[in-house]
Amino acid sequence: MKNKRLGEMLVSMGQLTEEQLKEALDLQKKQKGRFGEILIDNGFITEEQLIETLRIQLGIDFVDLTKTEIDPAMSKYVPKAMAKEYLIIPVRVSNDNLFLAMEDPLNFLAQEEAAHTSKKKIVPMIASRSAIEHAISTLYGNEGAVEAMAQMRAEAGFREEEVTPAEENSESNAPTIRLVNSIIERAHNENASDIHFEPTDQEMVIRMRIDGRLHKVLTIPKELRDSVISRIKIMGRMDTVERRIPQDGRASVKLNGDTVDMRLSTLPTMHGEKAVIRILGGQAAMLDRKAIGIPESENRKLDRLTSLTSGVILIVGPTGSGKSSTMYTLVNELLSEETNLITLEDPVEYNIRGASQVQINEKVGLTFASGLRAILRQDPDIVCVGEIRDGETAEIAMRAAMTGHLVITTIHTEDAVSAIDRLKDMGVEPYMIASAVRGIISQRLVRKICRNCRTEYTPEPGELESAKLKPYPGRKFYIGKGCEYCFHTGYRGRTGVFEILMMNDELRRLIVSGGTKQAFREASAKTDFVPMIQNADRLVQSGITSISEVIRMISNLE
Repeated sequence: MKNKRLGEMLVSMGQLTEEQLKEALDLQKKQKGRFGEILIDNGFITEEQLIETLRIQLGIDFVDLTKTEIDPAMSKYVPKAMAKEYLIIPVRVSNDNLFLAMEDPLNFLAQEEAAHTSKKKIVPMIASRSAIEHAISTLYGNEGAVEAMAQMRAEAGFREEEVTPAEENSESNAPTIRLVNSIIERAHNENASDIHFEPTDQEMVIRMRIDGRLHKVLTIPKELRDSVISRIKIMGRMDTVERRIPQDGRASVKLNGDTVDMRLSTLPTMHGEKAVIRILGGQAAMLDRKAIGIPESENRKLDRLTSLTSGVILIVGPTGSGKSSTMYTLVNELLSEETNLITLEDPVEYNIRGASQVQINEKVGLTFASGLRAILRQDPDIVCVGEIRDGETAEIAMRAAMTGHLVITTIHTEDAVSAIDRLKDMGVEPYMIASAVRGIISQRLVRKICRNCRTEYTPEPGELESAKLKPYPGRKFYIGKGCEYCFHTGYRGRTGVFEILMMNDELRRLIVSGGTKQAFREASAKTDFVPMIQNADRLVQSGITSISEVIRMISNLE
C-alpha cells in the first residue's frame, strides 16, 4: 500500500489525465497542502471521486459516518487533538483492531500515531471530510461534559449549596467550570444561537437552538443542576443566592482563539431555575452582503442606500429574521475615519471597532428615546437605532433624518407596507414618514438544504401552488434526506431572503394621502421592486433551500 501514489491511482482510474496530474503537482509545490485537498479545492476531482478511487485501489471499506453511531467510549483511543489534526475518528474496536475512519487513508503517520496511542492495530476506513468533522464534534463535544459530571458525582462530600464568587476558581469547583465550558464550546462549534438549561423533576435537559430549531444534546443528573446554575450566575455576575426572581447578565469566554460574547438569563420554574445563554458571537467583521444572503440583483439598490448622507433606512421583519445582521453589515460598510457612527442597542450584540456603541439601560433611565436625544448632541453622521419600539423614539429618528443625519433602524413588522402603517400607529405624522424614509429592507431567514444529504425529488402537485412558485419544463427541486451532520433535519445553516423597496414620489404621495395597501403594492410594482417570493424562487432554483421552507417562511406574506 505504501508504494502506491494517489496521483497514479487517479490516472489509472481515468479520473485524471497526465497533464492534470502534472498541473496539480505543480500547484502542490506552491500551495504546500495535502495532494487530495489540492485536487478537490482546484476542481480536478470531486470528493466522491477521490473516495471511490481509494476504496477500489486500496481495498479499503467506505464508512458512512452519518449513519454510524459511535460509542462515546471510543474517545479514549484517539485524543481529540489528534483526531482534529489528522482528520481521523475511531469507529469501533474488534479484538486488537481499531477501525479508524480517515479522510486520507494514505496518511501513514496518522495511522502510526493512532496505533501508538491506542495500543491497537489500525484498520483504516475512508469517509468524507465533512462527515469526519461532524463526527469529531459529536464524539468529543460531550466528552468534557461527561468527564466533568463523573468527577462531580465521584467527589467526596459533594456540596449542594451555592458557590460563592470567592470559590469560583477553587479546585473543588473545577469540574463544574469544565462542564459548563464544554457545553458552551459544543454550542459554539455547532453554530448554535442559544443554549437552554431546562430543569425537570428528574434531571436537567440541555438543548441548543441550531438553525432556528431546538435540539436535545445532553442531560445532567438532578443532583448537579444547582451547581451548573450557580456557575452560570457567577459567569454573568448575578446574585447566586437569589432564586426567586429572574436575573440577567453578560459574559465572555475565549474559545479556540475567538472571544465569544454571551447574554445570560435565569428564570424560576416549578422544578428549579432555568437558564438560557444567548451566544452573541463577536463576528461583526465577518458580516458582508454575500454572507447574509443579499442577491446580486439587489446590490444596486443597497449601493444607493449606503451612499446617502441623510434619511432613514428601515430594516423590517419578525423576531429572528436576521435584522441585526443586516444592520451590522451596513454599519461595516459605512464605517470610516471621516464618519462619526453611533449605535443605540439592546443588547449590544457585536463589538464594532470604530463605532461608539451605547447599551440601553432602562433601570437608570437610558431608553431608546433618551439615548437618541443624547446621541444627537454628539455630532453624529450616522445613527443606528437597534429597534423602534415606541412613537417617541420613532419621531425623534424621523426628525434626526430630516435634519441631515443618516439613521439605520429596525422595526418588527411583516413587510415593507406594514412598516409604514406601524409608524403611523405609533403616532408619527405621515408627512414625516414620507420625508424621512429613503428605503425599506424586508427580510426572512430560511434554512439551507444540507449539502451532505441533498437529493433531487419531485414535489407533490399542491406544493408549488402553496409556495406560489411557478413550474416550468425541466425544473429541478431538491430536499435534504436528513443525516447526522444536520441532526436529521435535512437542513444546515440559514440564509436571508430579501426585498428592498426604494421610496419615490408616488409612494410618498400615497403615504401622505393614506393610500391603501393594495394601492401601495401596485405603485411598488411599477418600480424596480422585486418581491421577496421572487428572490426565494431563485434560492429554490439554485438548490439552496426547499419548497417547504418557502411555504413556512414566505408564501403566507403574499
